[in-house]
Amino acid sequence: MRSDRGRLTAQLRSAREPTQEQQRRFGEFLTRKYGRKVPLHWERDESLRSGFQLQVGSDVYDWTLDGRVRQFQDYLRQLQPGAQDLLPLMRQAVEDWTLAVVPEEIGYVLTVDGEIATVDGLDHAQYGEILIFSGGVKGMVQDLRRNGVSCVLFGSSESISAGSIVRRTLKTAGMPVGQDFLGRVVDALGVPVDGRGRIQAESYRPIESPAPGILDRQPVNAPMETGLLAIDAMFPIGRGQRELIIGDRQTGKTAIALDTILNQKGKDVVCVYVAIGQKTSSVAQLVDNLSRRGAMDYTCVINASAGSSAALQYIAPYAGCALGEYFMHQGRDVLIVYDDLSKHAVAYRALSLLLERSPGREAYPGDVFYLHSRLLERSAHLSDELGGGSMTALPIVETQAGDVSAYIPTNIISITDGQIFLESDLFFSGQRPAVNVGLSVSRVGGDAQTKAMKSAAGAIRLDLAQYREMEVFTQFSSDLDEATKRQLAYGQGLMRLLRQPQYAPLSQHRQVILLVCAMAHVMQDVPLEGMDAFRTALLEHLEEGAPELCQRIDRTGKLSDEDRGELTGMARKFAEQYLAAERRE
Repeated sequence: MRSDRGRLTAQLRSAREPTQEQQRRFGEFLTRKYGRKVPLHWERDESLRSGFQLQVGSDVYDWTLDGRVRQFQDYLRQLQPGAQDLLPLMRQAVEDWTLAVVPEEIGYVLTVDGEIATVDGLDHAQYGEILIFSGGVKGMVQDLRRNGVSCVLFGSSESISAGSIVRRTLKTAGMPVGQDFLGRVVDALGVPVDGRGRIQAESYRPIESPAPGILDRQPVNAPMETGLLAIDAMFPIGRGQRELIIGDRQTGKTAIALDTILNQKGKDVVCVYVAIGQKTSSVAQLVDNLSRRGAMDYTCVINASAGSSAALQYIAPYAGCALGEYFMHQGRDVLIVYDDLSKHAVAYRALSLLLERSPGREAYPGDVFYLHSRLLERSAHLSDELGGGSMTALPIVETQAGDVSAYIPTNIISITDGQIFLESDLFFSGQRPAVNVGLSVSRVGGDAQTKAMKSAAGAIRLDLAQYREMEVFTQFSSDLDEATKRQLAYGQGLMRLLRQPQYAPLSQHRQVILLVCAMAHVMQDVPLEGMDAFRTALLEHLEEGAPELCQRIDRTGKLSDEDRGELTGMARKFAEQYLAAERRE
């Protein structure tokens, strides 16, 4: 402790009064440690068991029984033994361990209010550092002030009250990482919540880390295929890209992310799904769908449900990003889904208001842009010198009545490399995925497509834009010429072709076949109500008739003019036979 005049003094606490010899030794230790004579005051404290507790300023030397046990536990944690050699290492640790004279900085709770605690006495605490409160509750420093530090709590505050002891950990908030996290459901602190036991972590990564610099990256040039024809053909996503999925509530945003995860099966891609502010039942259903389709083998789900504290919802996406970075720096490809960042912003707004930060637009704090930019910028395609790994981000944002000009949507649109906008009217008309061709964009474009996909897609986006424009102008007209009718029928056929059921991602060769046939007007005369059956029959026919061609497209990602001609010829012949058989029936 310090006196009012700033003079350094020492406070000795114990259950019994120290002897004169002990006081002399304490005085010699203080003089040697602090380079001057420090006045020593003794105070009786019956709560302390055998030993002493010495406080000098903000330094605390804990020689009590609890302090020695805690120091020995920290020593054991540093050994990190495996299960097979635990006992020998513990025996050796007991023989080698000696009590170290190490100061421990201790603070005291001034106030606690829900998820926020104000602490005094931690003069050297750092922003983002983890603190341990009484009862084992963890907190993270969020504000450094003259009269103390404010931190958010990751657990219940019932065991914390004014005067409770707080200890520094000297660690910033982090996430345990490792291969064993695949197939598991954990919370934002990396603790399993699926009832399948503890996870053996291989390392520990801070949840906040700098994004890779320009020289540490390379261009995004490899596709991250979603298996959805409407997206892979018109708005391709590359490995290392950040593509926003945006739309109103219940328009299929999560379904797109889920299908993308399913489409990575067998492609050596690690998937991380971060659920923020969702119902636990919804997350359980999603995990069940992934498990039944074999996708949990390469997926980790991080759940900060609506019932979790705002602090856990706040750190959840950063924890998922830290886990993804672990695999990315091993040279692997990672797909991470943040579902959704609008709820993440709301959780951060709640914390900021409780921390008494100044509210701005829509009551969000001034650094809400930085909140998401420092998260999404960590997605990258690393250079070959760093292993060539990648992390592709699919952030999800919910809009209100299709308003993409709201605060959080515009922020994230400006951070990402494109957006897939899902339109409510399209969704309720049966067009699923309900992708709005006009407002959706991928700023990576054809660089994230294979040559086969780029060649097959052709001008499909332009054709659809022309159809949508023509549809608006002709909806009130009853007298249309034959060319306009065919153009409308062609556009309607394209829209119907792009309809795709959930949990049914298409392989690359199937997408190429459908696009080649559509661009060649093979399906021009197929009635809309029979389009789904015709598409299924066409794919089966071509896979049986040209299996080597299909395998070559998947393997090389290329489509020659000869291949295109062969596919078109076979498709035309099949369409004629199929339509003739339909007419006879």
